[in-house]
Amino acid sequence: MIRAVWQLRLGRICIVVLTLIALLGILGPMLAPYGPNDQDVAVMLQGPSAAHWLGTDDLGRDVLSRLLAGSTLSLVAALEAVGIGLVLGVLPGLLSMVFGRIFEWVSLRVMDALITLPFMVFAVAMTALLGNGLHQAMFAVGLLVAPAFYRITRAAAMTVIGSSFVEAARLTGLSELAVIRRHVWPKVAPAIAVTTASMLGTGLVVVSSLTFLGIGIVPPEPTWGGMMATDLNFLYQKPWGPLVPAALIIITVAALSGLADALRDATGQSGRSLISARRAKQARAKAARNAGGPVAPAGRPDDRSTVDA
Repeated sequence: MIRAVWQLRLGRICIVVLTLIALLGILGPMLAPYGPNDQDVAVMLQGPSAAHWLGTDDLGRDVLSRLLAGSTLSLVAALEAVGIGLVLGVLPGLLSMVFGRIFEWVSLRVMDALITLPFMVFAVAMTALLGNGLHQAMFAVGLLVAPAFYRITRAAAMTVIGSSFVEAARLTGLSELAVIRRHVWPKVAPAIAVTTASMLGTGLVVVSSLTFLGIGIVPPEPTWGGMMATDLNFLYQKPWGPLVPAALIIITVAALSGLADALRDATGQSGRSLISARRAKQARAKAARNAGGPVAPAGRPDDRSTVDA
């Protein structure tokens, strides 16, 4: 699947951008020139300089260091929320196809109930109930993204579960779980991959919104959303303050959305046709170079071959 995505220009761009973002999240705390919570009241609200490339905040903390350190928390929080939604959505979606009508009806009603809940209100209520912490907030977000995984998984499995090769596998004596693992899951995985990439972008936006409100990660721990909230209080002194964390959020979400589109194109019929045509064109170009002649246009014979015939 990754090779197919890499064949598409959009896929290559998004993979490169997301790789850089992932490196930022992994290596950010080590690359930070200062501690994210180190204060220096002598340089409060300073602009960019040689000592502080992105300036300082209202407590004299280095903005670049906080941005690098906050990348890890922001990305890990989004991954945790989507991971919880993936498990709580995909497993019931697959099992609803084999555990009978009662399990299917109950799981559908539960997912329909979760769909009706607003993200922010439910997340605030859960953190008030369970405590204001990262894992509590991400569990709430994961519950709310689970219905998307459930519906996508169930819809994709329904198109496969009644196929002739699945019926043949059942006739050989395979259990329902073995049928799902060997024959249904490979067909469902591309749709789940597209949904995961899309939900990661949604999760990052929700996580940034929650941390903007001070929910999930308690200050002074740096996050992209929390830094935006702090900078908005000092727009008169630093009008450029929220731009960098906002740009990082926008770039990451855009790259994840583009990756979802590339995954959809690469696993769909049109994407496979495009990749096959590109490979055929590359093969013709290689053959022409080996023969020492020009490349023949697609769909038309080479002039030399016509003369020889």
